[in-house]
Order: sequence, then structure tokens, then C-alpha cells
Amino acid sequence: MKIISEYVQIIFGIILASIGLKAFLLPNGFLDGGVTGIALLISSVLDINISILLILFSIPFLILGFYTVSKRIVIKSIISILGLALFIQFENFSTITEDKLLISIFGGLFLGAGIGIAIRNGSVLDGSEILGIYLNDKFGISIGQIILIFNIVLFSITALVLSVEVALYSILTYIVTAKVTDLIIEGFEDFIGVTIVSKKFEAIEVAITEELGTGMTLYKGTRGLGSSGKTEDFDIIHTIVNRIDIKKLYRVVDKIDPKAFIVEFDVNTVKGGVLRHYLDKKKNKVLPKL
Repeated sequence: MKIISEYVQIIFGIILASIGLKAFLLPNGFLDGGVTGIALLISSVLDINISILLILFSIPFLILGFYTVSKRIVIKSIISILGLALFIQFENFSTITEDKLLISIFGGLFLGAGIGIAIRNGSVLDGSEILGIYLNDKFGISIGQIILIFNIVLFSITALVLSVEVALYSILTYIVTAKVTDLIIEGFEDFIGVTIVSKKFEAIEVAITEELGTGMTLYKGTRGLGSSGKTEDFDIIHTIVNRIDIKKLYRVVDKIDPKAFIVEFDVNTVKGGVLRHYLDKKKNKVLPKL
């Protein structure tokens, strides 16, 4: 059942990506980054079918992916890229708008949403991510830097071959695509991890539970070495809150102990636990700890 759900979502992602390409970018000669951008550039210059180019340019990256990522991802990616090529070939959209800014924004939005949904379900629609994974593993260069350099070269060539204006609008398209892709992959909520060290830990635990409605993990600790040396045992509070609630958390802690030691850090992935306001005061539910 899970596999069926994944493929249904991948198909939906392919449809969204193909709309971005056929309804916005292709009719107006705009590009995106990565392998898709290379195919769009070659297609606009040599007038070769974009679907054929997408498949041809993806082959080297898929072969590379066979040795760098799981075979399951490669198989899904082959199906996804073939599906995207077929949708682009047979979809027939009329041009929705001639406004260049709208073309860049909405073309990137649809394309980014499609790529993001595909990635969330274990597939890629663009081979440049596979190249990034390979070079990162081989030379330790960050994936983000690799893709950025890849696209700087691509858009520089675009400026020389087509025009500076097309290159600039294509950069805007790429930025929108990248941001929407990240949003789809990471989700709409952005969580922050917080570690709190305070003498008044008991009052802070109660306040966080009642006012923020989040769970927490408690570590037993001993006061660190300082002017007064080691002191009594206490609880170290570890919790995760939505970025929107981080200021409220600071206010709650500051009200109880202005001298509390607080460490804040980004959280990439969160699963399970109490992450939202689940406290039902009417039913007097008690929140479980993370």
C-alpha cells in the first residue's frame, strides 16, 4: 500500500513539473537549473525535442546514481524521468501569461513542487542532485556548493548564447524552484531545538508544558565548574518548538529565570513526540514527555 501511495504521489509530482515546463517555461524560452536547464538550453538553441534531451542527459547521472545511491531510488528515478518526458511530449497547454515575472515565479513554483514531491517519495526528476551526492562522497564538497557551481556555469552559458535577460529570469526561476522544493521536502513547519539549564528548572518545566503545550526530555545534570565550583543536581530541559513559538518560549523562561542558560539549534527532521499544542485544558490531559 505504501509503494502504491509513493508512486501515486510521484505521478502527481510529474504532472506539476510538466505544467511548469510546458505552460510557463518552454513557450517563453526560460530555463531552470540542473539537467532540466541543460535540456531546455539545448532545445532552444538546436530545436531538438525536449523530451528526448531530458532522457539523454539524465542517463549519465542515473548510471552514476547506480553506484552512489540505492538501486530502488535509481529505478524510481528512471520511471519518473521517463514519465516526465512523456507528459511533456503529449501535454498541450496554451500559454497562460506573457508576463516574464509571472512566468519565472509560477514556472518555478510548479516545477519546484513537482521535484519536491518526487524527492519526498524516493525519486529524482533532475540528475544534478545525484552528481552532488557523488562529488560530496568523493571529495567532501557540500552538495549545495556543487549544484550552485553547476548552475553558475549553466546560466553564464545562457547569458552568452541567448541573452542576459533570459539568464536573469532563469536565475529567478531557479531560486523559486529551489525554495519551493525545500519547502515541500522539509514541510511547512520549521522546528527549533532548545536546551535550557536553570536552577528553577521545575517551574520552567511546568510553564513550558502549560503555556506552550510541548513535550520535553529531561537530563540529570550537575552544575558546571565556575566560581562556586560544582553544585547540586538538577534537570537539563531539552524541547523542540515551532520557530513561530521560539520568542514565546524565551519570554516564558525569562519570566521565571532571566539568568537561565539557553542553547538554540536548528532541527532538520522531527518524528514522533509532542510537537504541537496538544494540551486540552477542558479534559485536563497531561502531555507525555518526548
